Amino acid sequence: IRTELRLTSTMALRLLSDNVPFRPILWKAAPRLGRCYRVVIPALNQRKLTVSAARNAKFYESTTEVVKDIPNDAKLLVGGFGLCGIPENLIIALKERQTKNLTVVSNNAGVDDFGLGILLQSRQIKRMISSYVGENAEFERQYLSGELEVELTPQGTLAERIRAGGAGIPAFFTPTSFGTLVHKGGAPIKYDSNKQIEIESQPREHRVFNDRHFILEEAITGDFALIKAWKADRSGNLVFRKAARNFNVPMAKAGKITVAEVEEIVDVGTFAPEDIHLPSIYVQRVVKGERYMKRIERRKVRKRGDEGTQQENSKGAQIRERIVKRAALEFEDGMYANLGIGMPMLASNYLPEGVHITLQSENGILGLGPIPYEGEEDADLINAGKETVTIIPSGVFFSSDESFAMIRGGHIDLTILGAMQVSRFGDLANWMIPGKMVKGMGGAMDLVSSQGTKVVITMEHTAKGGTHKILEDCTLPLTGKQCVDLIITEMAVFDVNPDKGLTLIEIADEVSVEDVKAATGCPFEVSTDLKPMGQI
Repeated sequence: IRTELRLTSTMALRLLSDNVPFRPILWKAAPRLGRCYRVVIPALNQRKLTVSAARNAKFYESTTEVVKDIPNDAKLLVGGFGLCGIPENLIIALKERQTKNLTVVSNNAGVDDFGLGILLQSRQIKRMISSYVGENAEFERQYLSGELEVELTPQGTLAERIRAGGAGIPAFFTPTSFGTLVHKGGAPIKYDSNKQIEIESQPREHRVFNDRHFILEEAITGDFALIKAWKADRSGNLVFRKAARNFNVPMAKAGKITVAEVEEIVDVGTFAPEDIHLPSIYVQRVVKGERYMKRIERRKVRKRGDEGTQQENSKGAQIRERIVKRAALEFEDGMYANLGIGMPMLASNYLPEGVHITLQSENGILGLGPIPYEGEEDADLINAGKETVTIIPSGVFFSSDESFAMIRGGHIDLTILGAMQVSRFGDLANWMIPGKMVKGMGGAMDLVSSQGTKVVITMEHTAKGGTHKILEDCTLPLTGKQCVDLIITEMAVFDVNPDKGLTLIEIADEVSVEDVKAATGCPFEVSTDLKPMGQI
């Protein structure tokens, strides 16, 4: 019986030095796979082979010590989503060391006084590669004033670029961002002091596969990956808690040196092998965090017995309620759905009777539950809007790259999003006003690029002052091209066809077709079966 094993050079030398009694042992210098050698061992079933566990990770006493060799101008991959699962102690250690001119790859940049926000405040970051600025006012200010370089990247593309980097794949084609500034180039990376573009993004290569458009994205790796896990065993295997897995997992794989900050270090064998989320092969350094604040960016709770007793009754609230009650009629039993921040998320409060759906969240949750009761909120359990949530009994957690595989792969049936503008033929703009407002595209470009996902837009029909939001062509940078299937406003519901344009299919009470025409900045057809606007 001939059995072949592939062993690293270290293991091979140990076999020889220990004088293992295999007769004969045939070593072949080729073929080699990386630094692995092929060993041919006759009659292995009659022998015993004992290999001790390798210990790849080195354990450090303090976060100051573990980051002391990170140089100026380093490229760092920093895990977390919002403030959930961020390596907060490692970030503080970098702040204290005053490491400068950093390029930081992170989905977000913390808040003004916590997380990566403190490195922005101290001007230690030269360039950010992110998907969402969010409500970090200092991040936005530095970017728009030309003090900070920012490469805004769709969240799913960012996750996949990092995953590809860790997997040794130099580039890949994705449908996300086709027809947008990300594809065509010209997105502002750096402004000058006069708010003119000084550095702009470069165009991506375009290919067509199976009659669909794709663009080429290059992988991302880093000099160091700084991640946060819940527990590590003494071999360096990691376990994450709830939704704190997010970007930490792919980033650990893409760093040349991965530093894991953990809450607890346990003995080998504490974790069952099948329960380990990240194997030790990806982890070079481990340190137990000194203290944890684990701040919550948007704490949302409810009081027991108060469900449904507090209803906002302003005109704006009534408009939003009309829109989301119509949007809820798009839910069908058994659907997997992803709902955007704000008004789209409210639609899940109005499920039709007998309809059960499963909500997916980009940060790595399938099976979102309701807002937690007061006192039960958890910093490790938030949704894509950074709000505290719960999870249903059948729910699961996973990493950000896995989340966007679900989205990009067409496994989500429905997404409901907000918009700044929608064009006659279904182009969408909802992430940027150049030179004025930059929040980032987050996961929206990925959500609207999937061929198998219905895209529904919920928004007020006009902007302040009656400015049109439904136009012949969008004037703001696009989120997606010809991607919208349905528009729901407080006045009307439009079906969107990428070839024929808009058709008015429902109209609100006390609103005439002429009213809708006056509030809409492009022509549209009126259905021969025009119906009153549906409400749940």
